[in-house]
Amino acid sequence: MKNEMMNSEINKKSVSRKRLLLAIGYIAAAVAILAVVLAQVLPRKTNAATVETISASESVSESQVTVRRRDVSPNYYADSSTASTAVKEDVKHKNSDFVRVRDYIPDIEVELIYATDRNFTGQVIYDFDDAWLRYGTVKKLAKAQETLKQHGARIKIWDAFRPVSAQFKLWKICPNPVYVSNPNKGYSSHSRGSTVDVTLVGEDGNEFVMPTGFDDFSRRADRNYSDIKDKTAVSNAKLLEKVMSECGFKPYSGEWWHFSDSVSYEAAKDYIPD
Repeated sequence: MKNEMMNSEINKKSVSRKRLLLAIGYIAAAVAILAVVLAQVLPRKTNAATVETISASESVSESQVTVRRRDVSPNYYADSSTASTAVKEDVKHKNSDFVRVRDYIPDIEVELIYATDRNFTGQVIYDFDDAWLRYGTVKKLAKAQETLKQHGARIKIWDAFRPVSAQFKLWKICPNPVYVSNPNKGYSSHSRGSTVDVTLVGEDGNEFVMPTGFDDFSRRADRNYSDIKDKTAVSNAKLLEKVMSECGFKPYSGEWWHFSDSVSYEAAKDYIPD
């Protein structure tokens, strides 16, 4: 009888151990599953919490934010989808359509020299005073504007679309193919609506110092700046050339202010802006 009681007690303990081990196994499995779930969920919660903390904190100064932005690659703001752009895609227009530049880049400066008599001819060459370009060209110009604003500069347009009749007028006054395209041999890129003559201005609208003024018919106007002593002028011209080139324009070697869209369009023989 005594032996039976001892055996019964041993069997009970054995069953308890098995149940305990089984329970431990279930718990271990549950912990493993929970660990996997937490590994997927916690990073997202942490990021959200971090963003909320930074947004709500008043201890982050403007200078700290500036430092963080400067740590980002310079091309980030120019190339990524987060960059501020003046032109949003307009489904009404094709790239070849003519548009008024300031309708899409409101903060660009425009002073069309040939709409006045303050040019090398002393005559008004065309009678409209706003800049017009192909829509595809304007989109590229907008990117250049946004990039230059990071350097404290903006674009000022001296000449954009130029009617064919205006080109003939210029050629009659200055028949020099180095500075004026011969309309008898082909059309000026200005008459295609894809070329701009531009300079840089500051936030106050004042022009930056450059190698020469507009339509300077000397070697100082070309892109070989070895004859320019003013280092600031050279630096400004190189900045303009670098940004415009990166945004899809081809610089003309004979004039630091002259840039043509890398995409070519047909000459607008009969087009006159409103």
